[in-house]
Amino acid sequence: MKTQPVLKDERTLAVENSSYRWAYFVLTFGVLVVVAYRSFWWREAHWDLLALVILSGFVASMYQGAYRILSRRWVLIAIATASVAASVAAALNFWR
Repeated sequence: MKTQPVLKDERTLAVENSSYRWAYFVLTFGVLVVVAYRSFWWREAHWDLLALVILSGFVASMYQGAYRILSRRWVLIAIATASVAASVAAALNFWR
């Protein structure tokens, strides 16, 4: 019988991963709030911070794709979302 305590088990890893998820949400949405504030109130450029949010999502997606855990449905939804976002951005830029 071991007398040493178990340092990490499945539950510990699940809680760690959940905490990373919450930290990522707080960071990402916090940056989006800062982007909105800078854009609407100070009329400053916001592309640098917005690029960080987009890049972090891209890195996470590529990592998951490298380990083949993304489904075909997820890829189709991501492509559709990017297409709609690009269309809305183009329309807003055209009317501006």
